[in-house]
Amino acid sequence: MQLDSDAQRTELFGPADAHLKALRAAMDVRICARDGNIAITGNKPNVERTADIIDRMQKRLVRRGSLSESDVDELMTQAQNSLDTAESEAVVVYSGKGIIEPVTKGQLKYVETMFANDLTFCTGPAGTGKTYLAVAMAVSMLKKRQIRKIVLARPAVEAGEKLGFLPGNLQAKVNPYLRPLFDSLEDMMDFAQMRKFIEMDIIEVIPLAFMRGRTLNEVVIICDEAQNTSSSQMLMVLTRLGRRSKMIITGDITQIDLEKGQTSGMIDACRRLKGIAGIGFVELEEIDIVRHKLVQDIVQAYDKTKNST
Repeated sequence: MQLDSDAQRTELFGPADAHLKALRAAMDVRICARDGNIAITGNKPNVERTADIIDRMQKRLVRRGSLSESDVDELMTQAQNSLDTAESEAVVVYSGKGIIEPVTKGQLKYVETMFANDLTFCTGPAGTGKTYLAVAMAVSMLKKRQIRKIVLARPAVEAGEKLGFLPGNLQAKVNPYLRPLFDSLEDMMDFAQMRKFIEMDIIEVIPLAFMRGRTLNEVVIICDEAQNTSSSQMLMVLTRLGRRSKMIITGDITQIDLEKGQTSGMIDACRRLKGIAGIGFVELEEIDIVRHKLVQDIVQAYDKTKNST
């Protein structure tokens, strides 16, 4: 493969070719770089995957202007958990800043399930892309005019800090709970466009309680952190689904902040609704984590501790 720019070669290879050495060791291939070209030899699948990683490294370098060791580690982790090329191209979600595609088999199943069903439940640990891929699909459908608006909701569960003691008006009190949803949106469209859509009520980011009494037609509804809903709250959310709408319910059922003895509405709903046509269920796992590689190690370490007690 040919490099895009000679000037970026040193940054791409890393100090003393550290990035290339890491690739050789992780992917079990030989890499020879000369005159702006890289020759990769070894097992064919490993060669193809290594070429894909280097291509992603170049794109990240161009986009960010730098390439760190942690960037390379992240891209290698994604590749080792990723789909074959043919599979990964099967489902692609377009965002405002490019293409967002599933990088693990679990994520692929999740995206396919969202497109195939009007209601999808997705559980999994932090970093598996539950919220991010749901928001990407919603933004894609909005831009294609398949829906008229997006509603993003979260329960404002008080995990150790009472809402009443937080400073500011109601909006200021609930913003910390909704911040992760804004973060996902900001990664998919420029800030001015996002702000315009919110002002025009095309995108709504709200606490869960604000959904009561509404019927939402031609909308993608995303209920995030749904493990922290009660059974009655979950029933209220599910019955908001209107004509030509989709709903995605996401949550990590290992991190429930409800009061002791209270049943999670998400767990209750998954148990009650199994087997109903038009409702899909996806369970993402540790292998689907695509954040910093340490996140996967952290989740595994906590699981081991939990299982040993």
